[in-house]
Amino acid sequence: MIVKIIDLDKIRRQTQNLLDNNLAEAKIVAKEIGSLFKKGRVEEANKFKEKSVELKKKSKELSETLEKVKTDIHELLIQIPNIPHPSVPPGKSEQDNEMVAEEGAIPDLPKNALPHWELAAKYDIIDFDLGSKITGAGFPVYKGKGARLQRALINFFLDEALKNNYLEIQPPLLVNEASAYGTGQLPDKDGQMYHVGFDNFYLIPTSEVPVTNIYRDVILNFKDLPIKNVAYSNCFRREAGSYGKDVRGLNRLHQFDKVEIVQIQHPEVSYETLEKMQNYVASLIRKLNLPFRTLNLCGGDLSFTSAKTYDFEVFSAAQKRWLEVSSVSNFENFQANRLKLRFKDSDGKTKTAHTLNGSALALPRIVAALLENNQTADGIKIPEVLVKYTGFELIT
Repeated sequence: MIVKIIDLDKIRRQTQNLLDNNLAEAKIVAKEIGSLFKKGRVEEANKFKEKSVELKKKSKELSETLEKVKTDIHELLIQIPNIPHPSVPPGKSEQDNEMVAEEGAIPDLPKNALPHWELAAKYDIIDFDLGSKITGAGFPVYKGKGARLQRALINFFLDEALKNNYLEIQPPLLVNEASAYGTGQLPDKDGQMYHVGFDNFYLIPTSEVPVTNIYRDVILNFKDLPIKNVAYSNCFRREAGSYGKDVRGLNRLHQFDKVEIVQIQHPEVSYETLEKMQNYVASLIRKLNLPFRTLNLCGGDLSFTSAKTYDFEVFSAAQKRWLEVSSVSNFENFQANRLKLRFKDSDGKTKTAHTLNGSALALPRIVAALLENNQTADGIKIPEVLVKYTGFELIT
């Protein structure tokens, strides 16, 4: 692809040069025509007019070729992913991800411990069949204490973000094509997004998309940085081709709830900010008393837009597996270039900002781990930090 872009750029430069020369010659011919008419040399002037027509025709052809080449280059450029930061480990898949930390005790559950989808049915708090009836698979219905637990987690995550000086945003759930392109969902994730064809809108896969696009085509002042936003939203992902036991219950959904943190930061401190965001997400999981691990994703497991990403996984004791609940990423200037998101620095120069975001947190797998890890003979215990939000300590 890179070689093709280089070859196309050579054609672009050659075509531009030919067009410039052609236009320059046309300008000279136009002056000559005027001069000949003034001198009464009509026959000679008419010959130059014929040449002028040919030059205009050639200019039109060259302009059309140039625009097509520019379009072809653009279509290829937007398919090139971000460049990994030097601290990103080499590798091709999740097996090559680097363990950063692991903490929290994995609970020792009784032999008859149930996975969360069976607990949900036992306590009548999440109805997967009803969701399938109303919409389809991957759209659960939360009921009673299940719905209250969802609301408790959302409020807890938002309140924690506000304590850390994030500004709460309530964004639209639909975005236009320019917004989806700006944060890198298009064209990379086109097949994974729900598209409203009549209006050419997209249901958001995460509130990162509308929140970051607040700053599209904006020039900030360096004194405004960092900008820290938090948003709760429903998220929608088609997840085409996702089947099997690993996606049962809440493990993978088409619609889910998530609280997202977004920062616009000065390039000189964006990696310091990434570490702070990583520590913040870890603090949320820690307060929920869930065992978790932090991974530094290898180059082959990075998303299209990310320069560096930390993944957080909690251990789901009944399933005996790790479940991803958050990604915290630094996109450097990748999104900002698409968004034309800039700032005036202290030296007066206009520079491109860095964007970062993180799930803080995505609810489904957090709920799955909470239900499984906290099941007892008396019911499911609610973490202490959530009790003031739920109004109950036990799901019975």
